[in-house]
Amino acid sequence: MPGTNATRTAHRTCPLCEATCGLTLTITDNRVTHARGDREHVFSHGFVCPKGAAFPQLLADPDRLRRPLLRIDGTLREVGWDEAFAAVEAGLTAVRANGRDAVAVYLGNPNVHTMAGGLYVGPLVRALGTRNVFSASTVDQMPKHVSSGHLYGDPNAIPVPDLDRTDLLVLLGANPWESNGSLCTAPDFPGRLRALQARGGRFLVVDPRRTRTAAAADEHLPIRPGTDALLLFAVVHTLFDEDLVRLGGLREHVTGLDDVRKLAAAFAPERVTDRCAVPAPRIRQLARELATAPTAAVYGRIGTCTVEFGTLTSWLVDVVNVLTGNLDRPGGAMFPLAAHQRTRAAGPGPGFRTGRWVSRVRGLPEVKGELPVATLADEIETPGEGQVRALITIAGNPVLSTANSRRLDAALASLDFMVSVDPYLNETTRHADVVLPPPGPAHSGHYDFALLTLAVRNVATYSPPVLPPDPDALDECDILARLTLTAAGQGADADPAVLHEQLLARLLTEAAEGLGRSAADLRALIAGERPAERLLDARLRFGAYGDQFGQRPDGLSLIRLLDHPHGVDLGPLRPRLPEVLRTPTGTVELCPPPIAADVARLRAARDVPPEGFVLVGRRHLRSNNSWMHNVPALVKGRDRCTLQVHPDDATTLGLATGDDARVSSRVGSLVVAVEVTADTMPGVVSLPHGWGHDVPGTRQSVARAHAGVNSNVLTDETAVDPLSGNTVLNGIPVRVEPAAPAAPA
Repeated sequence: MPGTNATRTAHRTCPLCEATCGLTLTITDNRVTHARGDREHVFSHGFVCPKGAAFPQLLADPDRLRRPLLRIDGTLREVGWDEAFAAVEAGLTAVRANGRDAVAVYLGNPNVHTMAGGLYVGPLVRALGTRNVFSASTVDQMPKHVSSGHLYGDPNAIPVPDLDRTDLLVLLGANPWESNGSLCTAPDFPGRLRALQARGGRFLVVDPRRTRTAAAADEHLPIRPGTDALLLFAVVHTLFDEDLVRLGGLREHVTGLDDVRKLAAAFAPERVTDRCAVPAPRIRQLARELATAPTAAVYGRIGTCTVEFGTLTSWLVDVVNVLTGNLDRPGGAMFPLAAHQRTRAAGPGPGFRTGRWVSRVRGLPEVKGELPVATLADEIETPGEGQVRALITIAGNPVLSTANSRRLDAALASLDFMVSVDPYLNETTRHADVVLPPPGPAHSGHYDFALLTLAVRNVATYSPPVLPPDPDALDECDILARLTLTAAGQGADADPAVLHEQLLARLLTEAAEGLGRSAADLRALIAGERPAERLLDARLRFGAYGDQFGQRPDGLSLIRLLDHPHGVDLGPLRPRLPEVLRTPTGTVELCPPPIAADVARLRAARDVPPEGFVLVGRRHLRSNNSWMHNVPALVKGRDRCTLQVHPDDATTLGLATGDDARVSSRVGSLVVAVEVTADTMPGVVSLPHGWGHDVPGTRQSVARAHAGVNSNVLTDETAVDPLSGNTVLNGIPVRVEPAAPAAPA
């Protein structure tokens, strides 16, 4: 690392959203003083959003924790690492005397933005041996995993729109102008959509709100919240009814077509139009456009997952892509292949199932090894065998991000012990007995294990640390390794190097078997100064584009990525069927029985007339859930935490912009400032999520000064999509009324 009295330039991947943009950083006296887009980056080509530009402020945040905190006599105080881990060992040991399930784990969204999260969370969960694993996945994306699992046999086989080659893109419940994309890694998503239009293509947005994405689209189709499944089923009905189904090269890989045809019979456009508010002729025309476009892709995101029919909607997105012949072909919806992944031989697999165990209190099924976070409070509050009495949170803030969060907030206060791996004392971690802060992202290497598996182009980038380690800090891989060894009974003072080498040995043993060589020989070839780098090198070298430990000299390795700081372009997405399929039949099983069984619930909802107001969320480009509201550059300007109300509804309610409204649901009530706008549908009100930074005991001064209100005071933890356990966070029935005037002083 260069000396401290110098100004230099470094390159790294931005870790602040799913877009994986390249940053060019200016570093002076070992401080990051400026950030801009990396113009030579192979994927982002210089694009940067306000979050990336604010990277220096994020690193310099004075509220960021830099030493462990330990609760002593009711107060959190700075201590050394050994004292903190000794307290972790004592606390977990005491609780685990009640059984392994007495300890729960909650994994937050930022885990997918760190190498430590990608490499060490799994071993920690296995060492704990608990079935009480919860994550942000059941807040916003589990329906897509479940539908992919049933369709393809692999819940992580998620097709993404081939943005750079498609002629027609239909986006449902997605707002990439604000989110930068989600479950679809695409730097400068808006620029890619503008390029689509420039080459003569079109994109349509289906959304209850006229978002920034909808405003830029060729057409905006307003839809009532939660009815996307009805719209898509009507499109499917039309494709069959008008003989527009064209499987093309998919025909040999698809089974269940006739079963889908039978299910779609009940969803003629004329039967759903009153419920979803999209005219029947427009639905039929949409089906024709998708069927006749040279290439097309349907893409659904958070607005389609966080609703009562989230899994059905996610399934139908892929069904439409299949029926129009647009799955797994250029310009359609395709399966990425990241550099750390391996190709697989085609053939039948074990398939996918859920419910290998159920939650103790509500009987909600396990999915992908975790339980719905909607029932975490139940598991803490309800006495009996298996009651959760300790919680480990890693990079999560469920007090703001999960349904009926006031109830969860109170439940966390009742725990016997809590550990948080987090750089902030926030609304959740203020309950912890021990807080273990990882160093800032400039002190850590970066490779996107999760996000590159969802990229719209196959690329590989690695960013080594750009700042030297803080001598008093502990690398996040070491933090999680020590937690894992402690959970495994190795003691609080166990050397994390033991786990680092165990994980590397497992990878090398697998590679050695595949290559017909010895693991010892391969270990001698591994590069990397840090444990995460060595694990990455092993995965890259044995991956789909790897050098196979020297057998393919032009292949990828850590050294090659270090030699290419702007990334390596691996080319456009390529067809991957049937290789990705792991269903028992070795086909795309288009009509999985669990999904087919849930269609009856959708039929019943089809004819229920809407009544009253419903609440939907919204995103902003300067925000990512709750975790960047302490950065001054990202919260400046007008208040973004407002209740958007349509002018007609505002007139009926007697509300105007700037007035306070009371919004109430089955579980809670809050008062928030009103913003009257025609950008939301009549009968729909919108409130952003991730706010509510006004609780005592936190140390986030900027966020507190821009507190806003917590929308999850209103969401109902009993409302979940039954197939995935995902919480229903959009389309929440609410009452809206003027707030009572303040009493005279």
